[in-house]
Amino acid sequence: MMKTILSKMNGGAKSPPRVGLSEIFWSCIGGFLGVGAVAFINYSILGGTDMVMIIGSFGASAVLIYGAIKSPLAQPRNLIGGHLLSAIIGVAAYQLLQGHIPLSAAVAVAMAIGVMELTKTLHPPGGATALIAVIGSPNIHALGYLYVVIPVGLGAVIMLAIALIVNNIPRHRKYPEFWY
Repeated sequence: MMKTILSKMNGGAKSPPRVGLSEIFWSCIGGFLGVGAVAFINYSILGGTDMVMIIGSFGASAVLIYGAIKSPLAQPRNLIGGHLLSAIIGVAAYQLLQGHIPLSAAVAVAMAIGVMELTKTLHPPGGATALIAVIGSPNIHALGYLYVVIPVGLGAVIMLAIALIVNNIPRHRKYPEFWY
């Protein structure tokens, strides 16, 4: 059995081709504008408040929605649904299992994966969104279910709006591939 498992790890598929300079340029522009907008709101508008607008999982979302725009994992349904469902699950896990952070973290991520797969909203950064709800700062914990709306929902919508614009400027790019 171990030999079978190890034999599966040898790969076998060819590495994908290198991305062209134009793709790299537009991916960088999108990432800059998307994360920049969310960061600006976080530090300029919400600075000095207990509200948070930027979370680490948005960096991974930026890679997908600006750099891997054809991926099913980068489509609007996955971006928005994956983050929102995962945020709800993360907050619920933290609140139900409070005081048991390792268990809450494991439950939040595992359930987020399962629910995203069940609802066809798989977005890998959603796992981080669920985890942040559990291991985040006291400011994140104080938000409770508001975490689902701000920063998660609003931040994802802002990044999506920018992806819809930036990814459709060049003739060779089209986003999204599908909505639902």
